Amino acid sequence: MFIGRERELASLALLLEKSTSSIVACRGRRRIGKSTLIKEFARLNDLKLINIDGLPLRKRQTNRDQLVNFALKLAKCTGCENAIPQNWFQAFNMLSESIDDSVWTVVLLDEVSWMGHYDDDFAGYLKSAWDDELKKHDKLILVICGSVSSWIRKNILDNAGFGGRFSRDIVLGELTPAECTAFWGERATRLATHDIIDVLSVTGGVPQYLEEVNPALSADENIKRLFFHPDGPLFKDFKAMFNEVFGEGAVQKGEILRRLSERAMTLSELADDFGIERGGALSENLKDLCEAGFLAADNGYNPETGRLAKEIRYRIRDNYTRFYLKYIEPEETNIRKGQYEFISLGMLPGWESIMGLAFENLVVNHSMTLMDALHLGGVPILSAAPYSRKEDKNGKRGVQIDLLIQARKAVCLVEVKRQKHIGEEVEHEVAEKVAKLNVRKNISIRTALVYDGELAEVVRGNSYFDAIISSRELLGLK
Repeated sequence: MFIGRERELASLALLLEKSTSSIVACRGRRRIGKSTLIKEFARLNDLKLINIDGLPLRKRQTNRDQLVNFALKLAKCTGCENAIPQNWFQAFNMLSESIDDSVWTVVLLDEVSWMGHYDDDFAGYLKSAWDDELKKHDKLILVICGSVSSWIRKNILDNAGFGGRFSRDIVLGELTPAECTAFWGERATRLATHDIIDVLSVTGGVPQYLEEVNPALSADENIKRLFFHPDGPLFKDFKAMFNEVFGEGAVQKGEILRRLSERAMTLSELADDFGIERGGALSENLKDLCEAGFLAADNGYNPETGRLAKEIRYRIRDNYTRFYLKYIEPEETNIRKGQYEFISLGMLPGWESIMGLAFENLVVNHSMTLMDALHLGGVPILSAAPYSRKEDKNGKRGVQIDLLIQARKAVCLVEVKRQKHIGEEVEHEVAEKVAKLNVRKNISIRTALVYDGELAEVVRGNSYFDAIISSRELLGLK
């Protein structure tokens, strides 16, 4: 089942209108559906596909192992002789000789960072092959694909030798909540939205995780089966996936994520927490985690000054990672012993709080899909991110806002709430935040509520909020 990605498919389809070859980068989080997108593009347009993926890295592996794998995959896709190249120059020449110029062909070099891991000259060989041979095939679309986005950027996209050669750089994100709803099919209209929201709050919009969901089961049953069972696919996936993406750097990057699972932090706060210098390895690790889709760097504007905040605040963007580190990893031993098999999740300590924060993160990640409902459609948005200000020495009160959307002449304070019953108290909470929020002159303050639960009719009747969006609307259900 293929869902969404209409914009990316349309962008790729425009390449077929060219009279020359194209080279494309496709980057994004592991399991997000990068190779699936390219395969679907080839299928929809009846294109020949040559799919060659790098071998996952392992101990005692060599460059020759990657070259042997390349030759085997090339022979399987094209029927050419299975001759083992001595280097990547020969490998890419073999690829060029195997392309049929009479038909449109997509060559997908998948997990290219694994492919080139053992040869520092890999990018140079690829650049030479493109300039000298591959780009001569007018009906060729070469796709460089991988989960280690930072490797692709550093070695290929930012490589001066590749300057101006890429027709597309696709950074594939999660599916939107409305797109995710399609995984439940017709059942989505009959299910309590709470069930769908809870599943999305712990999986995010990651297609491969959603494929593991059984629509016939409740949210609790699905979450228990996927996370709280020793054989649960999402109980086991984090370490395998994270190690595959980052290899030797997984330990340091994993520790950064564990610190941020407690709260969002700036670079300075993280450095103080670790007791290390601000720059160097810490900055590079944060950048890599952002590019890989695990972190978000929220550099919103300061509503008091209208200028960018002095420091970027980092938070875990990936809902699956956040939930795993916060609730699953600490209980790994007990889960392996089967101690969660007969427990009701709602009875677990802190469950409602964790799920509330997960829902909040889901909404923030997809805030741009809310703009029409917030009456901000077509308005240039300066920033959309959580906002916090600590109490200062002069007694200026601190404030924490779930989502602050800032335009040139207005700010929209969005409260995100997940609880069984939501009454007038939510208006008082937001009013207090508005009172603490100091905005510059001539800036309007709007208020909005995004909620999952039962909203008291009086809240709608009071008209305190400029916009109210239910979880059902978030999921695109009527």
